[in-house]
Amino acid sequence: MEVHNVDLTISAVSDEQYPKTNIPEIALVGRSNVGKSSLTNVLINRRNFAHTSSQPGKTQTLNFYDVEDKVYFVDVPGYGYAKVSKKERERFGKMIEQYLTQREQLRGVIQLVDARHEPTPDDVNMYNWLQYYNIPTLIVGTKIDKVKRSAWNRQLSLIKKTLDVESSTPIILFSATEKKGKDDVWQWIEERMGKN
Repeated sequence: MEVHNVDLTISAVSDEQYPKTNIPEIALVGRSNVGKSSLTNVLINRRNFAHTSSQPGKTQTLNFYDVEDKVYFVDVPGYGYAKVSKKERERFGKMIEQYLTQREQLRGVIQLVDARHEPTPDDVNMYNWLQYYNIPTLIVGTKIDKVKRSAWNRQLSLIKKTLDVESSTPIILFSATEKKGKDDVWQWIEERMGKN
């Protein structure tokens, strides 16, 4: 998709604030600092539209990015960051669970995992949870440019094995700096946009 117009519509903390439209939504989930903002910026051809931070746990709201009035990217608070209080984690958890299980406009979830490392127990739990609720999922292995090309297949296998990825779940290796995987991610998004 060619992207010219993008707006951060709302940073929502409750469902009353979610956009009142029928535009399809794609949620981005992953550990804190896994690269959700970087993926968003690459997909929408902007450098710093979605704020990237070296400080994990920065996103504490559901950020709805309106892309060309055709799809919303929904940046979900990162999971697995210890410095966020237990109370905050519970609040995030409740908000995220409610959004992912009850939002009619949600067409799929992009789960980001750091391709340099074995997926964490939090990554495994999130993937299992998404599968339990039959939410269409794309796994994106981020930061692949930091892995030697000769090790890409090994890392891909590690992600598949650790998450116990179902055959229906595609995995794309992605690099924000090289824009590797961008077109494949967009293809998945566009396929999901057409489904109710």
